[in-house]
This record gives sequence, C-alpha cells and structure tokens, in this order.
Amino acid sequence: MSSFKCEPHTFSVAIVLIVLLLNPREGLCSCYKRIFSFGDSAIDTGNFVHLIGNAKSKYTELPYGMTFFKHATGRVCDGRVLIDFYAEALQLPLIPPYLPKKDSGEFSHGANFAVAGATAEGLNYTGPLLNDTVGLLWSLGMQMDCAKEKFLHDSLVVMGQIGGSDYDSWFNAGGSRDDIKYIIPDVIAYISHFIEYLILYNGGKAFVIPNSFPMGCLASYLSKFHSDNPNDYDEHGCLKWLNEVSQKHNQALQWEVARLRVYHPGVKLIYADYYGAAMEFVKNPGRFGIGDPLVACCGGDGRYHTGKECNSTAKVWGDPSSFANWDGMQLTEKAYSIIAQGVLNGSFADPPFMQGC
Repeated sequence: MSSFKCEPHTFSVAIVLIVLLLNPREGLCSCYKRIFSFGDSAIDTGNFVHLIGNAKSKYTELPYGMTFFKHATGRVCDGRVLIDFYAEALQLPLIPPYLPKKDSGEFSHGANFAVAGATAEGLNYTGPLLNDTVGLLWSLGMQMDCAKEKFLHDSLVVMGQIGGSDYDSWFNAGGSRDDIKYIIPDVIAYISHFIEYLILYNGGKAFVIPNSFPMGCLASYLSKFHSDNPNDYDEHGCLKWLNEVSQKHNQALQWEVARLRVYHPGVKLIYADYYGAAMEFVKNPGRFGIGDPLVACCGGDGRYHTGKECNSTAKVWGDPSSFANWDGMQLTEKAYSIIAQGVLNGSFADPPFMQGC
C-alpha cells in the first residue's frame, strides 16, 4: 500500500496573479501557465486511489468516470471535477494528481494535491470528534507540506473546496447538529492560516477561495437526517438547518477573506461562491436539463436513491447529465460544470475573474 508521506517542513511556494476572462465563448486568457490546487473529493483527480495502492476501491471501477473519460480515473464523480473545468478554461491540459508523479518532478502545467476525505484541520477536534488519522494524514497542511518547491511564479492556486470533510467527520463521530457551529471557527482558521502563510512567507499574490456547497441539499444527508417535520425543509426540499451550517461557514470565510484583503492589499483574493452557483440548479433544475436535483444518479432505492452505495453493482438511474448529485455526497460532472461556469463566466466570483490578468 502506498503512503501519503511528506516531510513536515516549511512549504516553499511562489504564486502570482489570477485569471482574465476574454469572452464567455472564447474562455480565459492563458496568462497562467500552471494550476496548483488543494482540497478534497470535489477536486481530487487521483491522489486517493494512488494513496491506497492495490487496495480495492470503488473509485477505480465504473460507473465512476463513465461519462467524459469512459473509465474510472480516481475522480469521485462520473466525469470531470471542478479543477478540470478551470484547466480547460485556461487552455491547459488536465492537471495531474501529485502523488503518482511526486518522484518525477514533472509538473509543467501544475499539480493537484487534493485528496478525497481531506480535512482543513490537521489535529483532532476538542470533544467527541475525530479519533483517527484521516485529518492528520490528508489535511490541508499536509497537502501544502508536500507542495514544497513545486509552485512557480506564473501559477494559479485554487484553495479547495475544503472543509466539508471536517463537518462530515463531526457527524460520523457522533457530534450533534446543535454543537457543530462551535467547530466552524476552527475550520475557517486553518484555511486562513495557510493562505496567510503563503502570502507572508512564499510571496503568494493570487488565490481562489471557494466556499461550501449547500450540504442540506445532498442526497446522503437528506437520507441520513430525514425528518417527518415539514418545517425542517425549505421550499426546494433541502434541510434548512444543514444549509444553515454551510451558510455560517460561508459567512465566516467571507469575513476572513475581507480581513486578509485589508492586511494584504496587494494580494488578489477571489471568493468563489460555490453555494450560490449550486443553488441555481437546485432552485431551477429544468433550466439546466436536470430532473430532481436532490436524488443520486448512482446508488440504490429509496427517496434519494441512497439505499445502496455507488459501486460497480449499483444502479445508475439514468444519464448523469440529467442529475446534479452523483453518489449521494458528490456531484455530477454536469453540476460541477454549472458551478465552474458560474464562477468563471457568471456572477459567483468576488471580484470577477475578468479582473486582474
């Protein structure tokens, strides 16, 4: 079995400037020669499956990868994930996962350090939370430790999506819905710490900082936290209290980005509103050719198709392009493409991507 092992020394990184949108039809200008990214399963392009070596994983088998690639690639999706769409917009090849090539040093177009299951925090929470090594091994800090000197001055850095696995770990460890609000400041602090470290010690000048997806609209959570009280759901069928967790995370992150802008006025910090972009297809799925945005495309029976985990024996309920949710927790390529376009070409980036190239 492979191991995700990096020396815990300072990570030397140099990053400059961000992306310009020439025209929605023409894509982005190529002022960035590389992309480097950190995060979790929303952008992992194969680090997790490399990490587990020869161990069996559903992510190495169809139906994962069934649409764009026609075979499993280690992405936790039916096709492309968010970082793939950013690379295409910058007219770059798809960004390779770091671990399979870490000894070769071949990162001419960048590298992706994201690992499925990665957390923002690298230490166990106080209280009845993580009691395993997931957060320690795959945390944002460890990913950045592995980066070391792989960044170059003409690179774009994408900081996530990160944080969702922290909240999922809270629930899996028996944490309550009422007390989850107490860990949000810790999650935000870790994200902010690593951004500021890169600014202060590695000359970072440009960051894309995504917020949290609407967790209350994810099929697995809708099934796990099913309620017979209709007041627990909003008009779209999402769990209100769980979306409020996402909103509190996002508000805290937005405030932190604003603080960083004050203290580092020469740094470009783009706040990417994944929550708002995702709610577009939740509110009006037909506009995007999506049926029910709350049900999983791959899985089993039940209201949200979550009666069975998505694997090679699971049921695929139809063309993934007509679904927003892929396997209960992760989104489809179609959903990721909508979110990416909302950030790149739409109004879900502050400041807009077209500024500053």
